[in-house]
Amino acid sequence: MKKLGVIILNWNGLDLLRQFIPAASRHTVSEEADLIVADNGSEDGSVAWLRENHPEVLVIELGKNYGFAEGYNRAIAEVSYEYVTLLNSDVEVTEGWWQPLLRFQESHRNVGAVQPKILAYRDKGSFEYAGAAGGYLDSLGYPYCRGRLFDVVERDEGQYDGPPVDVAWASGACLTMPRSVYERVGGLDSRFFAHMEEIDLCCRVWNAGLRVCALTDSKVYHVGGASLAQGNPKKTYLNFRNNLLLLHKNLPRKRGRNVLFRRRLADTLAFGMFLVKLDFANAGAVLKAHRDFRKMRKEYTQLPEHDILSRLPGANHNAVLEHYLLRRKRIEV
Repeated sequence: MKKLGVIILNWNGLDLLRQFIPAASRHTVSEEADLIVADNGSEDGSVAWLRENHPEVLVIELGKNYGFAEGYNRAIAEVSYEYVTLLNSDVEVTEGWWQPLLRFQESHRNVGAVQPKILAYRDKGSFEYAGAAGGYLDSLGYPYCRGRLFDVVERDEGQYDGPPVDVAWASGACLTMPRSVYERVGGLDSRFFAHMEEIDLCCRVWNAGLRVCALTDSKVYHVGGASLAQGNPKKTYLNFRNNLLLLHKNLPRKRGRNVLFRRRLADTLAFGMFLVKLDFANAGAVLKAHRDFRKMRKEYTQLPEHDILSRLPGANHNAVLEHYLLRRKRIEV
């Protein structure tokens, strides 16, 4: 039995498969690793193309579009590898990319998830917006990264190269973890549908007493925005709603009330900024996100007893204050 199953979730992504599967297969399929495409009910001929052109790639047909979170949950439930990697369909992998991730997991049993360095496909000298070199949550729960602070993306000049480091969250663009840990913490939250579900997953990994790490001796290139572009109101809605949900469900009740009160004030500023720019669609997305959060939070009744979020790497910073008022382009953690 091979140790690692690298799983790509696909939904009507034939063009991306044609572009990225050849390299993914060439640099992944081996005596230790399989490449699997889990298909979310595509209607563009994706499955037929894979079977005709890449029979070495295993295919799991899920039958319909379950979204990112539930799609992965169902795919992982069907495999029996000791380790699994969630790999976005718009990622270009490099030779030997998976070995450092697997070896690190094998030798560090107290680590529940790990990511490589994630660079931009269209500008390979820069970090990629969504993943970079590992993610953090600030004191209000806003995500930021080593290599990206809000809209400022750094060039990769080796500033983060070195030994593996603890991070608050690893990017779902390329996330490796023991399958047993994935199942133990409950997998991705299907109610999120898409966006920030990997951050929520990593919060639960930390709550389970395990670490989350980022490595820089493995790298991949991510297109990003292949499903929803930055600035799309649906993306804004999912990011704001899901960020509130992950705070609510990963904080003790009293602490959660305090953080969410301050967070709502900060989101009001974001709403105002959209209005000033006459971006009414995104302003409306923020309002809808908060309205739906108030409904959905009632579904989460089992809250943790301890506040792990305030002890995560990077939680001692206020990214909004440091970036917009102090004009910082990066935060040293």
